[in-house]
Amino acid sequence: MPLQGRRILLIIAGGIAAYKSLDLIRRLRERGAAVRVVMTAAAQRFVTPLAAASLSGDPVYTDLFSLTEESEMGHLRLAAEADLVVVAPATADLLAKMAAGLADDLASTILLAADKPILIAPAMNSRMWLHAATVANLALLERRGVERVGPNAGPLAERESGPGRMAEPLEIVAAVEQRLGGGALSGRRAIVTSGPTHEPLDPVRYIANRSSGKQGHAIAAALARLGAETVLVSGPTSEPDPPGVRVLHVETAREMLAACEKALPADIAVCAAAVADWRAEAAPQKLKKKNGPPPTLKLVENPDILATLSKPGNRRPRLVVGFAAETENLIEHAQAKRAKKGCDWIIANDVSASAGTFGGDANTVHVVDEAGVEDWPPLSKRDVAARLATRIAQFLAQKAAE
Repeated sequence: MPLQGRRILLIIAGGIAAYKSLDLIRRLRERGAAVRVVMTAAAQRFVTPLAAASLSGDPVYTDLFSLTEESEMGHLRLAAEADLVVVAPATADLLAKMAAGLADDLASTILLAADKPILIAPAMNSRMWLHAATVANLALLERRGVERVGPNAGPLAERESGPGRMAEPLEIVAAVEQRLGGGALSGRRAIVTSGPTHEPLDPVRYIANRSSGKQGHAIAAALARLGAETVLVSGPTSEPDPPGVRVLHVETAREMLAACEKALPADIAVCAAAVADWRAEAAPQKLKKKNGPPPTLKLVENPDILATLSKPGNRRPRLVVGFAAETENLIEHAQAKRAKKGCDWIIANDVSASAGTFGGDANTVHVVDEAGVEDWPPLSKRDVAARLATRIAQFLAQKAAE
């Protein structure tokens, strides 16, 4: 079991998402982790200590000033004896306390005194999540080394929809596994392509597109966080190299294909790059503007990286995922592309100017596979990557068990 012998201190704060924390306890224990639970007073209005204790198999700690709890397990020992502190849900109030260094209850005191890694799963109303105070608090906590999973976008308790929904228990488990080693993709090898390609016309000009590489880079980072040995083949982009990832920098489609083939064999291939479909015969010197008609560009088709990696054979990755960047008839074109390329999944997204996908930080995707179409809500590209990496890990685990 990937978390066998690991000790998790789970802090449950007050919010409707606290009900998910009960399933989180069960999922962590399924993977061999020992779970101790701390609940705030507000959390106890949503779930009971008895329910959490029944699932964790350990007493639930609630009161900073309890003589019984302090005699049996001092609050400083709770964090000291854990490998990781997980806060799920992490409310706006608790994030503010963490940022300010307040310690007025058991949960905030433990978090202030903890010398162990902390992973938070924020959950709150969209307006609270987007408020400048929460944004500043989160930025401060991340600078201090606090790690985060989620939140996702979707339906909220107030009959509204937007960002602020706590990550699903399996997403949190995946983040825990990555943080503690032995992640869900440990022992797997992944190839990810990202960014545009530049096809030269002459030494100074080239054919390109608007891809920023943000989504592909985020996917590479997410796969690495789950333990995969990840190779990122990146076209020209201003995105920094993701930590823990081997990055191969290329410019053209032919260079990208060569780098991908050299990185084989692999278990996973995610082709997120916006590869130029055509290239021109590059002029050896800069093309000069002259009187008369402009030069005629003779275009030839570039190699199809996704189709090449999808070809049957002993070097084909177990799972090949492509992207369909479309401006119209999104699902129909994505389904046709999946059939034509021979890949397993297509991640369809709208890249028309009004969508703001190219160069932006958010994405709305639809996963097309043999079972049909799975529509995802609008998410940050980071959260799309995390969700996709989790889906990949679950798919490969299921196939290994068959």
